[in-house]
Amino acid sequence: MSEVGKYRVVFKIQGIGEAQGELTRRKSPLTAESVWRAIPIVGRASVWRNAEIYFPAGLKKGLERATRKVEKGDIAYWPLGDAICTFYGENVEPYSDVNIIGRILDGLSIFGKVKLGTTITLDRLA
Repeated sequence: MSEVGKYRVVFKIQGIGEAQGELTRRKSPLTAESVWRAIPIVGRASVWRNAEIYFPAGLKKGLERATRKVEKGDIAYWPLGDAICTFYGENVEPYSDVNIIGRILDGLSIFGKVKLGTTITLDRLA
């Protein structure tokens, strides 16, 4: 953990590379904390509108300050799909409300290379 309420993470994308991010307690503190405690989270990717990657989280959390307004680089938890989402494209709108839990800090462009079924691991950054 780099600062109070901020947790450094890495997305390991099989056959593609890694991206670093940070979970924060600022917008959805309970959800961010639950994700941090559940790490490592491993799942197979799905792609939404060539602008979002999501994969199963296995958390079964509800809405927490949920929104459909996201920015490129946001990391979110999608309660309806029980999934971790990363938004990498322009003008993206999630399928339904998400809990914003962090940001990608480095390597955002690799998400555009992810195909359906690619294995993604969300882990703590050593």
